[in-house]
This record gives sequence, C-alpha cells and structure tokens, in this order.
Amino acid sequence: MQLKYEEASQVATDAVGGIRTVASFCAEQKVMDAYEKKCESPTRQGVREGVVGGLGFGFSFLVFYLTYALCFYVGAKFVHGGTATFPEVFRVFFVLVLAASGISRTSAVGADSTKASESAISVFEILDRKSKIDSSSEEGMVVANLRGDIEFQNVCFSYPLRPNVQIFTDLSLSIPSGKTAALVGESGSGKSTAIALLERFYDPSSGRILFDGIELPALKVSWLRLQIGLVAQEPVLFNDTIRANIAYGKQGEASEEEIVAAAEAANAHQFISGLPDGYNTVVGERGIQLSGGQKQRVAIARAVVKDPKVLLLDEATSALDAESERVVQEALDQVMVGRTTVVVAHRLSTVRGADIISVVKNGTIVEKGRHEELLRIKDGAYASLVELSSTSR
Repeated sequence: MQLKYEEASQVATDAVGGIRTVASFCAEQKVMDAYEKKCESPTRQGVREGVVGGLGFGFSFLVFYLTYALCFYVGAKFVHGGTATFPEVFRVFFVLVLAASGISRTSAVGADSTKASESAISVFEILDRKSKIDSSSEEGMVVANLRGDIEFQNVCFSYPLRPNVQIFTDLSLSIPSGKTAALVGESGSGKSTAIALLERFYDPSSGRILFDGIELPALKVSWLRLQIGLVAQEPVLFNDTIRANIAYGKQGEASEEEIVAAAEAANAHQFISGLPDGYNTVVGERGIQLSGGQKQRVAIARAVVKDPKVLLLDEATSALDAESERVVQEALDQVMVGRTTVVVAHRLSTVRGADIISVVKNGTIVEKGRHEELLRIKDGAYASLVELSSTSR
C-alpha cells in the first residue's frame, strides 16, 4: 500500500518539477491518467479498509449503547425486586459504562496503533542500518603528503540495483600525479561510473582502485573526498548567495580572500563583480538566476576553494553553447595546472591536449595514448569517434 502511494507521489512530483516539459507536450491529461492508474490499487484497498473500519467503529458504539441498555434493565429489575438500592445500581452502572467506553475507544484506534507501530519499525530500521560506505566514520587512514597518483587495476563493476548489467569487465588505467587523463567513448560505456568509483560513491565488485598506491577502502572516506574536486555536467547550486555556494566546497569557514581567489581561478570573479549585489547575489532555486556558463564557473570555484589534489570533470562543458564553453574551458585550463585531472568528455575537442586519452568500450579500455597517437591507429575506436564528431558538426 505504502509503495503504491509512493509511486503515485513520484508521478506527481515529476510532473510538478517538469511542468514546463509537461505543458510543452500538452501532456497534462496523460499525467493525470498515469496518476489515477497508480492510485487504482491503493484506492481499492483503502475502500476495503474503510468498510471494515466503519463496521468496526459502528459495532463498538453498538456494544457501548447495548451496555447502557443492559445496565438500566438489570438495575431496574434489582431495584424492583428489592435486592439492590438505587445508589448501588448506579455505582455498578458507572463501572460497567466506563469499562465499555475504554474498550470501545481502544478498538477504534486499533488501526492507528498498527500504522504507528509499522512507522516506528520503518524509522528504526533506517536508524539501525549501517552504510557500507559511511562518510561520517572516523576509520581509515590519511596520507600526509598526497601526490595524486590514481590507478585502476582489473576493475569489474555493476550497479547494486542492476547486478546483471556489467558496466566494467576488466578496466585497468594508470594516471600519474599532475597529469590529465580523458575518458571518452559512446554513451553508456561507463565513463561517468569511473568518476563515481573514484569519489567512492560505490565500491568495485572486484579489482582495486589505488590512490597513491593505497586502496580506496583503506582511506578515510571524508578525507578522501576532501582531496577531490568534482565538477558535474549539471551543477547543483543551492538557493543561497554566490558567496555561500562557493564557500560550501570547503570544510569549515572559507575566508573572503579564499572565495575571491577561487572565483578568479574559475574565471568567475568578473561576472560576479558585475552583478548588482556581487557575491551576495542569491542564485535562486537550483541556480535558476544564472546562465549555464555562470553556474558552471561557480561550480568550478566551489570545487577549487578546497584546493583539491585531484579534479574530476564529468562532461563539464557539454551542455554549454560555444561561447560559454570557451570561457568555462579557459577556467578549467587554469585550475587543472598542477593537479591530477580526470576528464569525462562528450565533445572530443576538449580533450585534444590531455596527457592520456583512454577509449572505454564494452567495460574496458580498448585504446590509450595521446590525441596524435590514437589518430594514427587505422580504423581505431578513437579515430572513429573523431570522424563521427566531425561529421555531426
């Protein structure tokens, strides 16, 4: 029942969140039909429960008033026969009536008590559940002088909710400290999954991922994530000021100098200073008050403010127009200097200068090298991607 209502609520939430899409396709009735279809089963079950509950509630009141009638009838007989006085009859009457009242009220709230019990069990199950990757745990080691070497060794992985779909079958890749590695390939090849594994949102099914020669599970999770800066394709900004959104990237308080320095490194200081409220400008829900390029540069500043040793760029410019892409790419080129960088790229023009370009296909690395080297491979996977990219333009 609860699951069915959750499915119906999800339909409504998606429709409200994407109301522009719904309206543009004139799909309001389609959404209503989908919501009603999801509600059919819980509605039928609710009607059955309502009938049972109504009959039970009515029966409890029937018992209550029958007790009244029985007490008055028997009491009148006793008084008429002289075996009891009027005060004695009323004492017994009040005892029986109060007892029956308590029993009837208990039966009436029986359904609510069951729901309360199920809810409490659900809450405590969540509280008692131990996360396999707990960012609040103090266990694990930290590295004093981190270099930023990354290595994938025969990594196999499938998502927990899709165990039958193998994302990586035998992924091996080494990224030296301070170098830029690009992962390219077809959609669904697992490029972004490599980013998720490095952030340790998931652990590989088999194989190892090494950070300066140390397996990721041996490192303290919160410390590991502090060493990594992530810039995603769709940056999530919070409904707060630009200053607060940039400072969000650093644990503890970020000084004004650090925030401005991060914004300058991300090529964002100029446009922020040009806004009427400057760094105090509220970006709106999900950053709606800023353009795509501006949001992306604020997200880069947020990643840079904690001075990460490793920078992960998950298709950071693929959703931007040509001019915004140029400005954001300039910002990325500045912040990538001296950092180990992993770039997941859709537009191959953004990875030409990478130190290592790895082509991911069928869950493994099929080609690896620099741009010029890979182009020389006749009928190679990278050369085919470049040709397709050129043709699409």
